[in-house]
Amino acid sequence: MIEILHDIIPYISGLYTLPWILIGFLLTALLSKITGRGKIDKIMKKIGLILLYFFVPLLLFRIFLNTTFGEVEIKFAIVTSVILLYLYVIAYVFAKRTANKSNLKGSKRNLYLKTVLTNQGRSSAFIGGALLAIEAWAVPAAIFIALGGVVLFFLIPFILSHMHKKESDHPEIKEHIKALPWYLRLYPWYLIIFAIASVTLHATTGITTKALGNYETLFIFYTALTIPAALYYVGAGIHPSDFKKSEIKQLLGFDKKIKTSDHWGWVRKMFFLTIIITPICTLIILTPFLILNIIPSAWFSVIIINVFLPVTSTNMFLLPYGIDRKSTAHIVTWTTLVCVPIVVALITLFAVYL
Repeated sequence: MIEILHDIIPYISGLYTLPWILIGFLLTALLSKITGRGKIDKIMKKIGLILLYFFVPLLLFRIFLNTTFGEVEIKFAIVTSVILLYLYVIAYVFAKRTANKSNLKGSKRNLYLKTVLTNQGRSSAFIGGALLAIEAWAVPAAIFIALGGVVLFFLIPFILSHMHKKESDHPEIKEHIKALPWYLRLYPWYLIIFAIASVTLHATTGITTKALGNYETLFIFYTALTIPAALYYVGAGIHPSDFKKSEIKQLLGFDKKIKTSDHWGWVRKMFFLTIIITPICTLIILTPFLILNIIPSAWFSVIIINVFLPVTSTNMFLLPYGIDRKSTAHIVTWTTLVCVPIVVALITLFAVYL
């Protein structure tokens, strides 16, 4: 049994994991014709939480347990923190400038600012989790996921709560913090506990997964399932019904009846921010460092691919903080449709040539 699992592991690791996005999309499209899309979406939501709590943390634990967390890893954690701050600064500056250009005022302006800022959050845990399958990228990718989780599930809700507090007639901040489900408020700290535990355990005892003996292969197999399962989840979340000609025209601005201050104008601006502005600004900063060998190619690959990730669907949980529901739903959908193929191409390209 152990030998069979050992032979399977290479086929659920590395670039072999990428086709699971297509498998998830095709199989879910087929099953939805039998059971209905709504039922499948409810099941996939539960599967997403299972992956977040019972697979991703253990995968990070395994990676960090086999790694000496030294100066290099600490430097990357600092660089990641700076990059994450930089991404949200880009979003905030972009939101303010476009709001001024569109002459947005009052509550509508605040709604737009909060919506744009929130939707700068990327899907690092699921789609970005594919980077964990590449051995050379595993440690920096794990660090990025852990720190990204803190930003998405703690820092951004805190900022939104503070902004929402100023607009609300009920200034009790605790009321707004409760808007985020407890299991998502808990998640970043839950994730970091696994990372800290494995780093501490390895640093103090030198233990690696080899200490598990015959169970090492079983543990590696279990955690390796995280990536194909997460990518299947991503593929399952793409609805064939989203490919509407009318929506594509509105997204690209070909429908002249849509005003820039209206819903599709907001989606178009966030789409432009996600697909073009943020990646270009990050490439301008990081490319010289790569060329001059100041940063390793693994750092460059992990950061750039994370920047190209689609907007995370967990932003929908932040609606009670006062962000626009319809714009958020559409930007999640359309960045997923466009960014997933780009990310797959970048993973393949960087893994082979960098």
